[in-house]
Amino acid sequence: MAVGSPGTQSGESLLFLTDEQLRKGIEAMFFAYRAFTADPDRILENYEYGRAHHRAIHFINRQPGLTVNTLLTTLGVTKQSLNRVLRTLVEDGLVEARVGRRDKRERNLFLTQKGAELERELSDAQRARMRAAYRAAGPTAVAGFRQVLEAMMDPEIRRYYQSMKDGAA
Repeated sequence: MAVGSPGTQSGESLLFLTDEQLRKGIEAMFFAYRAFTADPDRILENYEYGRAHHRAIHFINRQPGLTVNTLLTTLGVTKQSLNRVLRTLVEDGLVEARVGRRDKRERNLFLTQKGAELERELSDAQRARMRAAYRAAGPTAVAGFRQVLEAMMDPEIRRYYQSMKDGAA
């Protein structure tokens, strides 16, 4: 039976979750995140990169030409932290920073071919894991999972995420 389908533990009242049920959910999220990041972490080790590099590469690929300020807002990191990550990615030939067309003070970020290849390798690993989990859980659970994740987001981030989703082809 698929996870979360009728007849499994979905009989637990969602309106009156116990601390123990919430703890199990929190722990499941910790372990799922650990598994979700394990494959990319192994790939990133070859480059001496960390998860911040991965997130930057992901969002630059997702929105080619996004500004440094937009990436800063998206990642929710300090300017100093992002500058270190971007400097490394630019020096290593994975990211190109171009002067903005409308505002010469802006820097628009693009992946180079080398950056796109790394991004593809990283996301292929995560997509394979997500695809297997989604297939095992079934469409109802996938929709519920996405709904739970979106409900956990702060409203401002949820709106930003929604705008990214809506802009997707």
